[in-house]
Amino acid sequence: MAQSITHPVISPAADTPVTPLPLRAVLPWAVFVGTLMLVLLYFVGAEQGATSVFSGAGVHEWVHDGRHLLGFPCH
Repeated sequence: MAQSITHPVISPAADTPVTPLPLRAVLPWAVFVGTLMLVLLYFVGAEQGATSVFSGAGVHEWVHDGRHLLGFPCH
């Protein structure tokens, strides 16, 4: 005789209030993550040649495979 396995369904209580996060708490993190993403996008997509911040090819070599993976031309 086979037994069936059941999983209990857990649902939130109807009387539990959901409190939204205030914008003041989220905004600094959103600005930080957005700035970090723009910096990473710069290093992967444009850090070489005339727009280079660092001299040499060190940064280019570190992000070379990621550059090709994301479709940025580099040579």
